Amino acid sequence: MTSLSGVRSQRKNSRPLSPGDMDYIEPKTKNNLMGKLLLLASLTILAFIVINKASSFTSPSVFSRREEGVTHVLVTGGAGYIGSHAALRLLKDKYRVTIVDNLSRGNLGAVKVLQRLFPQTGRLQFIYADLGDPAAVEKIFSENAFDAVMHFAAVAYVGESTLYPLKYYHNITSNTLGVLEAMARHKVKKLIYSSTCATYGEPEKMPITEDTPQVPINPYGKAKKMAEDMILDFSKNSDMAVMILRYFNVIGSDPGGRLGEAPRPELREQGRISGACFDAARGFIPGLQVKGTDYKTSDGTCIRDYIDVTDLVDAHVKALEKAQPHKVGIYNVGTGKGRSVKEFVEACKKATGVDIKVDFLPRRPGDYAEVYSDPTKILRDLNWTARFTNLQDSLQVAWRWQKIHPHGYASF
Repeated sequence: MTSLSGVRSQRKNSRPLSPGDMDYIEPKTKNNLMGKLLLLASLTILAFIVINKASSFTSPSVFSRREEGVTHVLVTGGAGYIGSHAALRLLKDKYRVTIVDNLSRGNLGAVKVLQRLFPQTGRLQFIYADLGDPAAVEKIFSENAFDAVMHFAAVAYVGESTLYPLKYYHNITSNTLGVLEAMARHKVKKLIYSSTCATYGEPEKMPITEDTPQVPINPYGKAKKMAEDMILDFSKNSDMAVMILRYFNVIGSDPGGRLGEAPRPELREQGRISGACFDAARGFIPGLQVKGTDYKTSDGTCIRDYIDVTDLVDAHVKALEKAQPHKVGIYNVGTGKGRSVKEFVEACKKATGVDIKVDFLPRRPGDYAEVYSDPTKILRDLNWTARFTNLQDSLQVAWRWQKIHPHGYASF
């Protein structure tokens, strides 16, 4: 731009040139003029290229428009353990997937695995964003044409929720409200909501059905129930198709060995029992701590329903396929069989081949004695049933991934 202004000033200060004068310009002056004209032409071409590039930057991506025969699913928390496995299944089933995650609990490594598996244009995109930021949520929904949302994003540790309850209400309840509002504004018509058996609390009767009263006893379960209540209230005057899946204790990993569970080191103490078993088997921790041996159960330890993550994501996909406008489906996702913590530890020892040291400690705040599901309704309505029900087999699959990736996705 400096050179162009210089050309203008020189012309302004010299006398006007008539066509006849051009024959008598000195060679040096003539060369200067030709150089400036060439510079002007070059800058014009450069400006044209820049404008074209700029227009390509702002041109709509395939994710911003709907295509016949293509279902675009927003997977919140898709870098996390369950969310990444759900994204993998959706991509294998030819869905278009957008993952949104702030990586506070998720792993960028999981996203990179998915990107390597599905590099084709229009298959997968990752957006780093926090659902607690309303401007970011609005931008995501305004720039993408979603057909459905699978809402996994949430902090999800019972013990941690008793220490930091407000964090849980904000992250689960408030953020779900933000997602729901954005879906309503942008007319996204399907919601598959990731809920939990923790909303039931400590029922008087087993097994748990969908009609079992919800009386949660910890902030995690309470925050999830509040989110469910918001969704149910909204759905009364909406044509949105809603599925709420209340699932039980998730174990296992991708049978193909591509994805696994890799909680952050600082969260291991709050994490799943399977993670603690594997850490003890690898010698990362001196042994396994079983918290609570005085529950009113057969061996004094908690009874849980352990659902393989592959079965769990299958339930989500079936829910997505079966969701109907103006209707809400609520389903328990479990095996229908309870296993004690002591049984789990024995299965983990066999799966890893390590005689893990076990320490028995007092109860953990917020835990409940016995929880397992009645999966009758989901079998009847969605034709879903758990297939990977052998505890030791599921743990062996997860253990294979853990051995290959001792430091989680950082091992890649």
